[in-house]
Amino acid sequence: MSTRQGTAEKAATTLWRPTGPKELELVREAGWRAWPPRLPEQPLFYPVLNEDYAIRIARDWNVRHDGAGYVTRFAVESAFLTRYPVRQAGGETILELWVPAEELAEFNAHLVGPIEVVHEFP
Repeated sequence: MSTRQGTAEKAATTLWRPTGPKELELVREAGWRAWPPRLPEQPLFYPVLNEDYAIRIARDWNVRHDGAGYVTRFAVESAFLTRYPVRQAGGETILELWVPAEELAEFNAHLVGPIEVVHEFP
């Protein structure tokens, strides 16, 4: 997890999210400023703390299941993120946050700057 200064001098933490084309289109429709609400079968939103981990998911899972995979990068106010413990989902570098679906709107309100696509896997 890396920290950078955001707007209004609030410290921000950089996170990544592997995503498929449908979710990415919803992010685009939101002006690159919000993650879409979760579907009923998606009780959690999982941003990850490691770019390499996000690349592996986008390349190896999203491409196979969705036809394409994307890695996005975005920042969130660091102080806000302290409510979400870091979860180790596998190996030592497989780290993610578990944001309950009902808290996603509040999570979005603490984004600092736009969501950016940093890798594409057709």
